[in-house]
Amino acid sequence: MRIHVSETTELAATRAAEWLRTEIGRAVAQRERCLVALSGGRTPWRMLHELRQLRVHWHGVELYQVDERVVSANDERRNARQIADLMIAPDALAAAQFHPMPVEREPLAAGAEDYAALLAERAGSPPVLDVVQLGLGADAHTASLVPGDALLGVHDRDVGISGLYQGVLRMSLTFRVLNAARHRLWLVTGADKVKALRQLWDGDASVPAGRVAREASIVFADAAAAAGLPPELRSPH
Repeated sequence: MRIHVSETTELAATRAAEWLRTEIGRAVAQRERCLVALSGGRTPWRMLHELRQLRVHWHGVELYQVDERVVSANDERRNARQIADLMIAPDALAAAQFHPMPVEREPLAAGAEDYAALLAERAGSPPVLDVVQLGLGADAHTASLVPGDALLGVHDRDVGISGLYQGVLRMSLTFRVLNAARHRLWLVTGADKVKALRQLWDGDASVPAGRVAREASIVFADAAAAAGLPPELRSPH
C-alpha cells in the first residue's frame, strides 16, 4: 500500500484524478478497455469533476458501481445519479458505458445476482476489475461492508445486500471482488477519518477496511485525515 498526502481535500481529489487518468490510459493500451468501479461521496465527485477536465481514453472505459443505496431512482442519495450527471456526456462516456446497480429490482437478491452475472460476463469469475475506487467511513467501513453486518462474511458471491445502514439497505460488491481488482484506489479526506485511516494503514482486520487487500493499493488523503499516521507519512508529499 502506498499513500500520498495533500494539504487539502481538493488537491487530494485532483491527484487521485490524475492517477486514475494514467491508469485508464495504461489499461486501454494493454487490454483495449478499463473496467472501473466507483464509490459515492463528496470527495469522489470532486475527483470525477477533475477527471472530466483531463484528456482521457473515454472510449475504452466501462463504469460500474461499488455500492448503491436501495432507494428510488429519483432519490438524490443515489450514487448512480451523481455518476451519470458527471460522466455521461458527448465528450466523455456514452450511457451504455455505465452500468448502475439494479437496486429497484424485486426481489433485491435477484438484482444482486443480475449484477454479478454482468460482472462475470465482462470481467470473469471472480471478476477482475482494473480499478476499484473506495472510500472510508469514520467507522472504517468501505463499500457497504459495515461493522457487524452479515455481508462481511460472504466470500462465495460477488454482489450482496447489506442490512440497514443509516436507515437504508444497500447493494455492494463483496471482498472477493475488491480483493481481486488489479488496483484499489482509496480517497480519504476529513478529520473524522483520522482513526479509520490509521486502521486502514495498519491493516487492522477488526474493521472492514482493514480486510481489503493491501497489494496494488494507493491512498490519496488530505492532511486532516492523515493526522494520525506516522510522522514520516503524514507530511504532504
